[in-house]
Amino acid sequence: MREQRCRRATKPSNPSTSAASAQTKSMVHAVSIESEHRPSGAHQMEPVLQSARTSAIVIFGALLGAVPGAQAAQQDEIQVYADEINKPGEFTLQMHVNGTPSGITVQGYKNEYLTNGGLRFSPEFAYGLTRDIELGAYVPEGVTDKNGDSFYAGSKVRVKYLPLQPDEEKGGFFAGANIELSSLNRRIQESRAQTELRLISGYKAPDWIIAFDPVFDWSMSHLNGGDTPDFNYGIKATHNVFKGIDIGAEYYSDIGPLNHTYSWSQQDNRIYAVVDIDMKPLVLNLGVGYGLTEASDRWTVKAIFDVPLK
Repeated sequence: MREQRCRRATKPSNPSTSAASAQTKSMVHAVSIESEHRPSGAHQMEPVLQSARTSAIVIFGALLGAVPGAQAAQQDEIQVYADEINKPGEFTLQMHVNGTPSGITVQGYKNEYLTNGGLRFSPEFAYGLTRDIELGAYVPEGVTDKNGDSFYAGSKVRVKYLPLQPDEEKGGFFAGANIELSSLNRRIQESRAQTELRLISGYKAPDWIIAFDPVFDWSMSHLNGGDTPDFNYGIKATHNVFKGIDIGAEYYSDIGPLNHTYSWSQQDNRIYAVVDIDMKPLVLNLGVGYGLTEASDRWTVKAIFDVPLK
């Protein structure tokens, strides 16, 4: 299944400020869900999305129940890209839901949305253009804060290119890149327009997979240095334990601008215990994450699941 990618926390406008006020998360988790059928019209999509949102809240609630003292909440767009790519002509939808039961409570900039006690959901539509090119769009991305107030977070479009793909039977190396353009509410991201370059790499074996995604972000409004990208990365390693069930870990680190990297305490570093389930029609990724620094949300939960388009 395709994984949700983790979108990094909002950077502080001044890297020298304290860790608590330095990095508050910002993000809206993207979504794409697999299916082999296109919807016949926009009116048919409405009940699908409504059903997807309801299912997302149910799964999210179940995850929260596993975290001691948790309130309703979320964090980022959380995923490591691996070898997943749609086949030519395949149109899919995936729903991402993320919450932060316990997170940072101090804003990094004025009017910033705090993930603490919040929930985010995002449908990601994807279309396989060729064997190694996939188009994607995250529309719309929604956010709910700890008070239950919701607002439109923004939208994103992307192009994934995966020229090196593993053999379906034997496995092998994979490599490619993903370019994304985003236009987000300034409560979510201080720089409303942003460009992301994600490099995709890893190795897939019949019963395990490891993936590494270095990510470079450029602010298109030239905030915080403008031309100097922020750097973050994600690592995923899972092992098959039963037919259709993989367990493992994901690690995410945001080290800040390449010309002025943050100290360890100011970096957003998180580790997730994850379960991938592929028992069609049930296809989902579940994870519980723990923040390792003062600049990280303490607890984060995520759910990513396929929504059939029929």
